Parts: sequence; C-alpha cells; structure tokens
Amino acid sequence: MAKLVSKVYGDALMQAARGKDKLDAVFEEAVALSQVFRDHEELIHLLDHPQVVKEEKIQIIRNVFQGKVSDEMMGFLTAIVDKGRQNDVLAILDYFIGQVKEEKGIGRAQVTSAVELTDTQKAQVKDKLLTTTRYVEFEMNYIVDPSLIGGMVIRIGDRVVDSSIRTQLYELKKQLLSVQLA
Repeated sequence: MAKLVSKVYGDALMQAARGKDKLDAVFEEAVALSQVFRDHEELIHLLDHPQVVKEEKIQIIRNVFQGKVSDEMMGFLTAIVDKGRQNDVLAILDYFIGQVKEEKGIGRAQVTSAVELTDTQKAQVKDKLLTTTRYVEFEMNYIVDPSLIGGMVIRIGDRVVDSSIRTQLYELKKQLLSVQLA
C-alpha cells in the first residue's frame, strides 16, 4: 500500500514540476527536504500525531517551509498533510527522486566485495557499468563483506550480478549433491 501511495503522490509531484518546467529545481528541493525529514524525524512524528489537528499540521508546514521552498513543493507538502499522508512523505520523496534520477540516466549501484577495493578498482567497476548499461552516471555504494571469500556482487535496482567465490562454491555443492552414483 505504501508503495502505491508513494507512486501516486510522487507521480503527481513530477507532473506538477514538469507542468511548470521546474523539474530540476523541484528535484533539488526534494533531495534537500528528504535530508531535512531524515535529520529531524520528530517533525514527521509531530505531523503524524493524532492529537494535532489537520489545520495545525498545515500551519506547522507553512511556518517551517514557507519562503524556503517553491510554491510547487509547498503545495505538495500541504496536500500530503491535508490527505493524511504525512507519514509517507519520505517514501514519496524517495520515489520522486528515484524517478527523476532514472529519467536523467543516473543509476545506483551497490558493489559488495570481499575486501576493500582500491580507487583504481572502483573506477574500473564504475567504467564497466557505464559501458554495459544505459546509464550515463552512477551513484556508487561500496560494501565490504568478507564472507564472499573473493569476487564481488553488483546490484543495480532489481538486477544482481554475483561473481563471488561463496556463490560459486554453493553452486558447485548443489551440482555435486545432485550427482547420483550408480
């Protein structure tokens, strides 16, 4: 359900921003607002508190953000509160940010390796991803997981390329267990 809510409101924000030819500006605001809400979770808790009436919640939004964000973003924030979706604001902003990045050809890759990669290796991985995907830029996230033994696992969205020794050993084990001796 939350995914549907974030899609509906995220798409609406995208249409509003496109309609006024302000997609880049609204995108920058969404990134900044996402960080503000993450840094100040108490704001979301206050906006979601059942004893604070809707009008007070909208006034809080106006007091905090009026003059600091565009009219499009202000309208979006007040609409979210008006519809009682303030608890979903981060999911909605994340969806919107992801959609804009996808449209601009910016991918997000998570690279997990058994050991820390050098800067040269990181650059090689990024270059290889740029040449083998449709993306023009990547936001890279590197993780070290010694349990991989060797190799790496690359995740881009819902696609995974697993060349880890751990997985290769697992596959070998499955093959050996399926062999029947006569």
